[in-house]
Amino acid sequence: MHMASILAPTADAPAEAPIAEAPPPTFAELGLAEPILRAVADRGYERPSPIQAQAIPVILRGRDIMGLAQTGTGKTAAFSLPVVHRLLGGPRRTRVLVLTPTRELCLQVEASFRAYSEHAELSVVAVYGGVPYEVQEEALRGGVDVVVATPGRLLDHLEKGNVVFDDLEVLILDEADRMLDMGFAPQINRVVEQIPPYRQTLLFSATMPPEVEALARKYLRKPVVVQVGRRNTATKTVTHAVYPVPRDRKSRLLVELLRKPEMDTVLVFVRTKPNADRVVRHLEGAGITAVAMHGDKTQVQRVQALEDFRSGVVRVLVATDIAQRGLDISNISHVINYDVPEQAEDYVHRIGRTGRAAATGDAYTFMAPDEIATVRLIERVIGQEIPRISVPGYDFGTFVAD
Repeated sequence: MHMASILAPTADAPAEAPIAEAPPPTFAELGLAEPILRAVADRGYERPSPIQAQAIPVILRGRDIMGLAQTGTGKTAAFSLPVVHRLLGGPRRTRVLVLTPTRELCLQVEASFRAYSEHAELSVVAVYGGVPYEVQEEALRGGVDVVVATPGRLLDHLEKGNVVFDDLEVLILDEADRMLDMGFAPQINRVVEQIPPYRQTLLFSATMPPEVEALARKYLRKPVVVQVGRRNTATKTVTHAVYPVPRDRKSRLLVELLRKPEMDTVLVFVRTKPNADRVVRHLEGAGITAVAMHGDKTQVQRVQALEDFRSGVVRVLVATDIAQRGLDISNISHVINYDVPEQAEDYVHRIGRTGRAAATGDAYTFMAPDEIATVRLIERVIGQEIPRISVPGYDFGTFVAD
């Protein structure tokens, strides 16, 4: 069975949902129940995003779905809203499982289900590593409607009998490409083996590499494909710029830019964990509040870093690519690529942290002389030239040593 057969139209529904045209329908017109509409209204949302307008009716019909969308398009609500609708009035048992690649995304999805079910009396638990095992065990054994989990920790609970999926109705694979990139394919297969085959399966992914196609062929039945945007398409609400700067002057240029009043909430990407810590020390030495987030941080430290950043306790979050996806921070004003990402797709994911949900944002990239070729490759892949900004004393084309 080839991917073409998965994407082909079926008798009862088109394989590719039509692009929602302006004006989009209201959430009420999509058929969502009143308790969910109240929760949506509480958060100030009036009309669904394109991915939501396309996916929600399909999911409400009980169809399997393959959602292809970049970050920041509202995909979490695209599946959490109709799934909460499905759970209304049902028995208290584990009926929904969401598998996510990272702890951060796990918490984001849990928060989404909690928010949209606040008038529906549903229970949700997040299951991930790096936090006390016993708290999760107690919640699972007590019975919950929705389990949101990373594959490794969930397998631990399954093997100990803390949770069973005999009554599971919906399986959601969120950011499937990322899960496969992180090597979770064996764990995903072991989890799915313990789930009833007659279920609704929803798969969401930013990209469609062969590995994701194989996963879709294995687990989805005649899925409807919903796609928003194209792979490697940079967010249109983001203003891009490249700053040519010698590598040893990047820290000083960063401080100079961060002193501008419009640099309110800034996410800085670096390639390595030591560099993240070094940049934070440099910023703190310049009187700028900053915190690092990378793989060497404990789960408690990472959650605290995100909370401090969201609440404004610190202005700058310096992160490795662990933070490319799965971060739900709506008010990021600027993304700065302190190091040029090695892949164009990584560039798209990084800058997708700003300009979310139709807001505008700025993405700046610091380009050292040995990074020129990588920037040009990124420009070719995203199909646009990124303007250069020359800062006196920093541009290596005009720079004169002290």
